[in-house]
Amino acid sequence: MRKGEQTRASIVAAALELAARDGLEGLTIGALAERMQMSKSGVFAHFGSREDLQIAVLKEYERRFVQEVLMPGLKAPRGLQRLRAILARWLDRTAIEAASGCIWISGATEYDDRPGAVREELVGTVRGWQRELSRAIRQAVETGELLPDLDVDELVFQLYGVILVLHHDGRLLNSPDALPRARRSVDRLIDSYRTGPAGDGPGQGVRPGSESGPPPDRQLARAGS
Repeated sequence: MRKGEQTRASIVAAALELAARDGLEGLTIGALAERMQMSKSGVFAHFGSREDLQIAVLKEYERRFVQEVLMPGLKAPRGLQRLRAILARWLDRTAIEAASGCIWISGATEYDDRPGAVREELVGTVRGWQRELSRAIRQAVETGELLPDLDVDELVFQLYGVILVLHHDGRLLNSPDALPRARRSVDRLIDSYRTGPAGDGPGQGVRPGSESGPPPDRQLARAGS
């Protein structure tokens, strides 16, 4: 990686930390320059605008999310085991982010009624993640482990609800029971759609001998993909 690319990557990483704490709208070139011990013009030279910086932060968050949640989960055999592996990592990451803040969740509050390129990027990324979840659920239906008449969109909706409550109770209420309750809720949801007896919960994770996932530069599914 060239020096300019390294500097830009360092700026984006620092910007992501600030945005997790202060929100994307709280992210400023001045605060970032102070954090990086650079001049404002030095930071600005790597981005065409504050909006470009915010979008770069969203892309970096997506990249990390894919690497930490989706890619490890995709190493599990397709079907219910893969779905549970993905959900386990999503729950764990959300619990960790209860301390630092989740860009997707805070961004939804900041940009729900604010049109523009940042909102479009955020919406596209979240919808991409929902499509990945839907794909994993459909695969579990295809393997015969989940009911054939399962409403995929409904299950995605329910799973997202658990994640939002986990973040709310963990971050706002500082509840020590938020994660175990969320895990049990996900277990009950999945088991309610199973064709067979209840199995291992999402905390089980990826098992040895699983199939390989896609290349490590994979991004979340976009519209039309």
